[in-house]
Amino acid sequence: MISLKDLEFLSSLARHGHFARAAEECGVSQPAFSMRIRKMEERLDAAIVKRGNRFLGFTPEGEALVRHARKIMDSVKLLEEDFRSAGGEITGKLAIGVVPTAVGFAADTVQKLRTVHPGIVVRVQAASSLAIQQGLENGVFDAGITYGEGVSPEMMRVEHLYHEAYLLLSPKELAPRERGNASWEEAAQLPLSLLEPGMQNRRILDLVFRDIGVVPTVVAETGEFTSSMLMAANGMAATVIPEGLANSLGKMAGTVALPLTDPVVQKDVSLISPHRDPGLSTVEALRRALNLNNS
Repeated sequence: MISLKDLEFLSSLARHGHFARAAEECGVSQPAFSMRIRKMEERLDAAIVKRGNRFLGFTPEGEALVRHARKIMDSVKLLEEDFRSAGGEITGKLAIGVVPTAVGFAADTVQKLRTVHPGIVVRVQAASSLAIQQGLENGVFDAGITYGEGVSPEMMRVEHLYHEAYLLLSPKELAPRERGNASWEEAAQLPLSLLEPGMQNRRILDLVFRDIGVVPTVVAETGEFTSSMLMAANGMAATVIPEGLANSLGKMAGTVALPLTDPVVQKDVSLISPHRDPGLSTVEALRRALNLNNS
């Protein structure tokens, strides 16, 4: 018989795509982990993984087993949460993947959630929109705060949170003006520090610049906003940041924040989560904290 521990090992290997990292997550040595996978293959009389000098993926039989393992482990997690919450107090762990533009909003949300449910331990991890969707599919995340654009409602539950608008954050000496608005064309003429090209926010900005027919002067690329904002504060480069993030962090000395217009750009940010009935109690508590329980 295949045990829950077997399925846990298999799910971990699917998440990490690496024997050593999966073994570390499961708290065993790599040889012991590999032996457990081989024992499963012997019981099933079929190869589960493609082997070489490293993990090369799953066989078709292994892919089928992983799909079932994820469903079973998801049901086990739901059972455990229901059991812990039977007394009325919701406890447990909640893993949320968040696009970098929404980290300020996520921090406020965690505070609201834990005010009502102090027994919930929240892990917030900044990730790209693609990594969040993949993390929801393989069980790394329980929910995601990301761009609703490109997420299929058939695959995920998608619930609108707010519209993301953008500001030019510039050193005072580089800013086109200290008050009012700035155009995207004016922003393109400044030395800019932007997120890396693989991030959804960067793709949004690149599309805006392309649509108005300008090429931005990008002098630095980062994986998160902190470095770009520090560059602005130190007079090195300007950046484009979400209005909500700027509001949550407050005014930075030595900088000017100007709303970007011509055009005014707004993007949908949503809470996404797997379709579950019933849902995880921690995710449902999160939805209530966000006033989504009636959506």
